[in-house]
Amino acid sequence: MDRPGQQASAEEAGPGGEAGAGVRGGYLGFVAHEVRNPLSTALWSAELLARMSGEERAGARGEKLIAMCLRSLGRVRQLVEDHFLCERLDARGLPVRLEPVLLRPLLEELRGRRAAEPPATELAVDAAVAVEADRVLLERALEALVAVAGRDGSAVRVEALERGGQVSVRVSGAPAVGLTLEDPRKGSAGDSKGRALALPLARRVAAALGGTLSLQADGCVLALPASDAPGDAGGPDP
Repeated sequence: MDRPGQQASAEEAGPGGEAGAGVRGGYLGFVAHEVRNPLSTALWSAELLARMSGEERAGARGEKLIAMCLRSLGRVRQLVEDHFLCERLDARGLPVRLEPVLLRPLLEELRGRRAAEPPATELAVDAAVAVEADRVLLERALEALVAVAGRDGSAVRVEALERGGQVSVRVSGAPAVGLTLEDPRKGSAGDSKGRALALPLARRVAAALGGTLSLQADGCVLALPASDAPGDAGGPDP
């Protein structure tokens, strides 16, 4: 005779369970494909460099291979970091430390990192606007949204509106045509800079912070609980 728990497990493993496994498998297949391509390029570039003489490596061909290798490894690193953070958030294996965070200083810091990628990010955020959030997770989400909005060299604008105890952060730029907040599956379009998981990551962060993320015609809107307390203009204490 089956135990009650055993019967429940069998039911969960039915069509619904199989469908969930299929979605999960498609997602992991996509991630594996996205990692494999740039990693193969990086290994191929390194192998060619290893076969070249010192004079050849110092020439134009060597510089091109080195740049190709660095771009590919950067793409792998970004994708792996986004994937692991998504996994930790799904497993609730990451502590979320909510505190008042001023948006303007955080966005200015992100803008400074993108200084080498014109055009500059435009900020329309009042200095006093603060949200209740985990600063590290909020930074990852905003960085992901700015990267998506600024793809193909598009100008990025970030504005914040506080209303009814909630702050809506709109990140606009390149048209959101073809974008989705859902996890990609095997066969989904990739990203040349390793940001294929940027929106799914931001969606998870929004949920972990008690907020929401939505797609608009020209970008995304991240809605988070407002904070009346003085925000933290800097990072966490060492």
